[in-house]
Amino acid sequence: MLLTVTTTARDTGPAPGPATDLGHLLHKHPERVQQFVQSFGTATVFYPEADDARCTVAVLLEIDPVRMARTRGRDSPDFSLGQYVNDRPYAASSLLGVAVADVFSTARAGRCAARQELADSPIPLEVRIPVLPCRGGPDIAHRLFEPLGWAVTAVPVPLDPAFPEWGDSRYVDLTITGHLRLADALSQLHVLLPVLDEAKHYWQGPDEIDKLLRSGGDWLTRHPERELVTRRYLARTTLTRAALARLAELDDRPDGGVPDDGPVPDAEPRRAPLAALRRDAVVRALFDVGATSVVDLGCGGGALLRALVEEHRFTRIAGVDVSSRSLEQAARALRLESMSERQAERVTLFQGALTYEDPRLGGYDAAVLMEVVEHVDPSRLAALEHVVFGAAAPAAVVVTTPNAEYNVRYPELTGMRHPDHRFEWTRAELAAWCERVAGTHGYTVEHRGVGEPDETLGAPTQLAVFTRG
Repeated sequence: MLLTVTTTARDTGPAPGPATDLGHLLHKHPERVQQFVQSFGTATVFYPEADDARCTVAVLLEIDPVRMARTRGRDSPDFSLGQYVNDRPYAASSLLGVAVADVFSTARAGRCAARQELADSPIPLEVRIPVLPCRGGPDIAHRLFEPLGWAVTAVPVPLDPAFPEWGDSRYVDLTITGHLRLADALSQLHVLLPVLDEAKHYWQGPDEIDKLLRSGGDWLTRHPERELVTRRYLARTTLTRAALARLAELDDRPDGGVPDDGPVPDAEPRRAPLAALRRDAVVRALFDVGATSVVDLGCGGGALLRALVEEHRFTRIAGVDVSSRSLEQAARALRLESMSERQAERVTLFQGALTYEDPRLGGYDAAVLMEVVEHVDPSRLAALEHVVFGAAAPAAVVVTTPNAEYNVRYPELTGMRHPDHRFEWTRAELAAWCERVAGTHGYTVEHRGVGEPDETLGAPTQLAVFTRG
């Protein structure tokens, strides 16, 4: 299989420069041809063109057909000649995704010491795969890539050009173009290539959900086809249900479960996702403390902000996040551009870090840290405490964080609930932190649970309400 990534020179923007900067981002020199041995074949990286105006890198994956044929997949034809007539060795797009992730691992992580500003910036990109398995036809390619900001061209490949009456094959010639960070583009390809094929050609371990969440990052939680992506990527129903539940914790949309293919015996009634319960619990806490102005610290894509805007009680609402991309998503979620002038005056979004004093954080009745503290390195928690409880010092602070004791109720969970969590507290650990912070900064604290509680383990989410005085 062949994949090419092309970029052009940048005359404006935060990181202007020649197209050959692509070599710095990928950590692969344009003048060299490099080969990378994989367990299933060899990936060759080379540059068909490389000048200041335009630069293209190509990844050619050559799969060992004998090795692949002798490793029969679950859906392979079950007859004596099946291993010799199936197309797995020649259409293993999931393995192309694996090879790209391995060969460009540093670029996919968004690291580039020589051009870090460029690695952090969107650049013009064109990705092409001339022959790509795509179950569902071109429409699936449009549904998967367009919500991520790509312009999509998916041309069906005919079964045989000499016999047009035979119709099209399940393969497409795919080209996607857009302005994205290279790291985001590579992570999206890693996930979506096997999704398009609706097949994986390697063994899936128990950590497959964590791999999906790491690669999906922020974009998967808000993708309109996240159920389709998750189901096709994981292939196994038990993994899919667990992954959708965890994705729902990161977003306020219902997880939707596994798309219905028919009745499920002994199915439990669908319950509200934990993310929605958590959001509602935070709003209730803000009502309880009498807040009319609220700052959402680490607002992400705006899940809580949307709920606050719907409540007329809150006359001044602010969202702050260190990620400019999250703030852009929040603005879209709130439909700020189409708000009336009077409504828009209620809402402010701004970029900032919660470990540095910022006068813009002050002057609100209440501050919210909803699923934020666990993303902060323990060594930086003292700085966050000072900024929120000492410098900004609102009349009330609402904090939510996972209950680590409850994690045993998630049988497919390995490690923490999200790959970016630095820690997860037990109820006793949260109580100790709250008592220390409250005592230091002159607050009292009340503890609540969110979600269906377990008699022994408590609720899945912990909520603490700090009030001054």
